[in-house]
Amino acid sequence: MEIEKKQLLELLESLSRGDVSPEGLIEQLETARSVGTHDAQVDVDRQQRCGFPEVVFCEGKTAAAIADIFRVLIAQKQDCFGTRLSADKAESLLEWFPEAQHNGVARTIRIPLPDLPEPAGNVVVITAGTGDRPVAEEAVETARWMGCNVRLIVDIGVAGPHRLLQEKPNFVGADAVVVAAGMEGALPSVVGGHVACPVIAVPTSIGYGASFGGLAALLGMVNSCAANVTVVNIDAGFKGGYLAGLIARQSAPRNVTS
Repeated sequence: MEIEKKQLLELLESLSRGDVSPEGLIEQLETARSVGTHDAQVDVDRQQRCGFPEVVFCEGKTAAAIADIFRVLIAQKQDCFGTRLSADKAESLLEWFPEAQHNGVARTIRIPLPDLPEPAGNVVVITAGTGDRPVAEEAVETARWMGCNVRLIVDIGVAGPHRLLQEKPNFVGADAVVVAAGMEGALPSVVGGHVACPVIAVPTSIGYGASFGGLAALLGMVNSCAANVTVVNIDAGFKGGYLAGLIARQSAPRNVTS
């Protein structure tokens, strides 16, 4: 196991301050920061650094390569989560890991740890249209993997503004809202004008030719006049869900004590 000079200096400073015992320092030095498989170097230290384990981007990997990564994470007692998983690879993985939870719409797979704590923080995921649902479901599964309470609201785009108002009681109290929209990408700005929390806009590639595969929605969202709207990449449901999960998890303690 190799350790970076910066990490070693930080550990030695912790020892000098008395924050860690000599035995604890040795234990940390002996703990692997990554574990190699035939196809990958699994970052098993990411949970300690960033709060959540490494997520497996399954596209471009064989089912066997994904399984090897999952086995490393399971050995480290980390909650496995994979995105962009095709149906054929999912079939193999479910045979090898029968306890896994697969969402075919979201194209995600999860192997949860036993005895998980109760969810904390509230995330709402909204779609402008039914065609945006796969991206939204990816955000939903991501936020759930992060331990959040998640509500999904579908098909309330700006073409029928009354639908948004009907659903408003179900999203105004959220810690973070994810809005997946294609076409012109107007919905996040409208939602942003109704809530006092961050809105993560996810442009989708849904739309006719002039939508340019989601580019029109992306530009519309970037130009939002709603101050609480931020934007992630086209079809990036995972990124939208992850950011919302971070916000919700950090908001949860304040909600409990208020």
